[in-house]
Amino acid sequence: MDLFRDLKNPLWIHLKGWLFLLLAAIACLGIFIQNPTWQTGLLLVIGLWSACRWYYYMFYVIEKYVDPEFRFAG
Repeated sequence: MDLFRDLKNPLWIHLKGWLFLLLAAIACLGIFIQNPTWQTGLLLVIGLWSACRWYYYMFYVIEKYVDPEFRFAG
């Protein structure tokens, strides 16, 4: 069994994505539990939103709008 091969099964790809979301939620909840203030909550929301927008920019906007010939490998 090769643990480092690419995922091709859509079920496993979706499961992996949902596990990343679950890990992010647990991490944010852990931070918020340690310091339950509205400022901490707001900073967590802003940080997560910004990270999601950065990911969208890096892996979609550049390929679709900036340089259509550029392809990310992996």
